[in-house]
Amino acid sequence: MPPETRIFDQPQPLVERMIMNVEKVIVGKRETIEHAFIAMLSGGHLLLEDVPGVGKTMLVRALARTIGCEFKRIQCTPDLLPSDVTGVSVFNTKTGDFEFRPGPLMTPIVLADECNRTSPKTQSAFLEAMEEKRVTVDGVGYELPKPFVLLATQNPVDYEGTYALPEAQMDRFMMRLSLGYPSPEQEILMLDRLQDRQPLEHLKPVIVQDEFVQLQKEAALVHVDNTLKEFIVRLAVATRDHSDLYLGASPRASYALMRAAQTSAYMKGRSFVVPDDIKNLVLPLWTHRLILTSEARMTGKSAELILTALIASLQAPVLRYVSAN
Repeated sequence: MPPETRIFDQPQPLVERMIMNVEKVIVGKRETIEHAFIAMLSGGHLLLEDVPGVGKTMLVRALARTIGCEFKRIQCTPDLLPSDVTGVSVFNTKTGDFEFRPGPLMTPIVLADECNRTSPKTQSAFLEAMEEKRVTVDGVGYELPKPFVLLATQNPVDYEGTYALPEAQMDRFMMRLSLGYPSPEQEILMLDRLQDRQPLEHLKPVIVQDEFVQLQKEAALVHVDNTLKEFIVRLAVATRDHSDLYLGASPRASYALMRAAQTSAYMKGRSFVVPDDIKNLVLPLWTHRLILTSEARMTGKSAELILTALIASLQAPVLRYVSAN
C-alpha cells in the first residue's frame, strides 16, 4: 500500500472514541488525554510527572488498552539492571549457541513506572530505544516493534529515593504532562466509579495495532507550510539566545513540535497545520527541555513563563490559503 494512501478519511470520530474510552477511567483530564494521544500518534514518548496517587499509572494502562497493543510494565527500582530492561543472551547447552531472550523493552507499549527511582546506568539503557527504536545486546542490534511508545511516570525529584533524569533522556521525551489533583466534584465521581468495580478491567480496545500504525503514517502526511517551519526555528533560536536560559530548545525539540502540530491538525480533521497548532503545544513539548540559569531560578522565573513571553513576542505567520478555504 503506497504511503500516500489514506484509510481514515475522517479520523475525528475514531480519535474521539479513543479519548472517550480513556475518560471511562480517568475523570476530568481531557486535555491531558488529548496531549497523550498527540505524542503517541506522533511516534513520540511521554513522561508523566506528578505526586503519587493521582492516576499516572492508570492513565498509561488505559492508553495501552485503548489502542489494542501488547503492553508490559517495568517497575523501576534502584537494583534494576540494564539487562533486565533490554534482554539478555543466554547460552543454550543443547545447541551450543547463545540465544537472545528479549526484555520488556521489546514490546509496542512499555510503561516505565517511577523511572527516576532506578539508577542512572539503567536509565541510560532507555536512550537507544527511545531515539533509534532498537536495542543492542552483546553487540547485536534488535529492532523494536511498530509502534514503539515508552510511557514513563516519575515522582518529583525532591521526593526521597529519586534520581534526576539526564538531560539527554529528558530531550527524548516528546511531552511531559501532569495530571494534578481532581476537583472535588471529579473526585466524588471517581469514588462512585470505583465503589463496586475497577473500570480499567472492563476497558475494551478501540483500534488494533495495525490501525494505530496507519494513523501515525497518515498524521505525518499533514502539510506544514515553510513559513510555519521558519516560525518553529525562530522560536527555538530565541530560547537558545535567551539570557535566562542555560540550555534552550534542541533541533530535536523543533522536529517534535512540527510532528506534534501535524498530529494535532490531523486529529481535528485538517490536512494542513495552522499557527495555533504550534502555539498550543509549545509548553507541553518544550518546558522539560529548557534549563534555567541559577540567577533566573533565584528570581522566581520558570520555563513556562519564558516560553509564554516568547510566543507572545514572536509574530506568527499568516497563512493566506487557510482563509481561502
